[in-house]
Amino acid sequence: MSLVDKIAKLKKEKNAVILAHNYQRPEIQDIADYVGDSIELSRKAMEEDAELIVFSAVDFMAESAAILNPGKKVLLPSLGARCPMAQMLTVDEIKRWKVRYPQVPVVLYVNTFGAAKAHCDICCTSANAVEVVESLDSSTVLFGPDRNLAEYVQRKTGKTVIPIPEWGFCPTHLLFQPEDIQVLKAQYPRAMVMAHPECSFEVQRVSDFVGSTSQMCRYAKQSGAETFIVGSEEGILHRLRKENPEKRFVLGYDGAVCPNMKLNTLDRIYMSLKEERHVVVVPESVARQARKALLRMFEVA
Repeated sequence: MSLVDKIAKLKKEKNAVILAHNYQRPEIQDIADYVGDSIELSRKAMEEDAELIVFSAVDFMAESAAILNPGKKVLLPSLGARCPMAQMLTVDEIKRWKVRYPQVPVVLYVNTFGAAKAHCDICCTSANAVEVVESLDSSTVLFGPDRNLAEYVQRKTGKTVIPIPEWGFCPTHLLFQPEDIQVLKAQYPRAMVMAHPECSFEVQRVSDFVGSTSQMCRYAKQSGAETFIVGSEEGILHRLRKENPEKRFVLGYDGAVCPNMKLNTLDRIYMSLKEERHVVVVPESVARQARKALLRMFEVA
C-alpha cells in the first residue's frame, strides 16, 4: 500500500480532515481535502464534522484552527513549522504600544500567535485587512505584525496605520525585488504581475494586481491574460497551474521558498495521523479572547 493510500485509510478510520495551505508541497496539496489560505481553511474546519484536523501549514495557522474549533483535535505535522513573522510580535510589544496609544484599536494580522490575538480588538487577513480597518470608527489603528501590509492598508484606507513592531516582515516575501520583476516583464511583455501585500511597496508599485493568495487564484482564473509573474511563495504556483492549465505562471524570484512551510511532508502527515501528534493546545483563557477577535473579523468581512 502506498503512503498516499495509507493516509487515506487512516483519515477515513479516524474521521479526519487534512487542510493544506497554498504554500505546501504539491504532493500535500494533492491529497488535502481543502487547499487555501489560513482563514479559509480554519472556516472549513468549523464547517466540517471531522473529529481530527491535520493542518499542514505553520504554527499560527494550526493555532487559529484550534481556537475556532474548541471541540476538535488539531494536529500540526511538524513542530518545526514556525512562522518567523508571527514570532516578531510579542504580548509585551502590544502592551507597550497600547500604553502609547490607549484609545487606538489594535488590528492584528492572523499571522500572529493566539496569545497576541487575545490582546487585540479584531483580526484580519491579507484579503480583508482593508475592509476590517475601514469598519473601525477610528482614524488611527495599531496594526501588526507586517509593516508592508500595514502600509498597503494605509494607502487604501487613508487612515493612519501604525505598524507594530515597527519593522515586522515576512522573510520570503522580502526576497522579491522590483528589478527582478522588471527583467521578467521584459522577457514576458504581456504578462500580468501579481504580488502579495507582504511584498515591499516597490514591488507592489510595479505590479498589476496586489492581493492575498486566494485573491490571486481568483484573479488568475478570471483574467484574460495568458502569462502571470507571481510575487509570492513558490507553493502557490502548483495550485495556479492546476486550476489554469492553459496559462503560464512564472515566479518573480526563484528562491522565494518558505523553509518552514516546506517542513511538512507526506511522511510527517502520515505519522501525525497515525500517532495523533503533535496536538495544538491553546489555553482556554487565551483562546476565549482570541476567538472573539477572529469571530469579530468574520462578522465584519
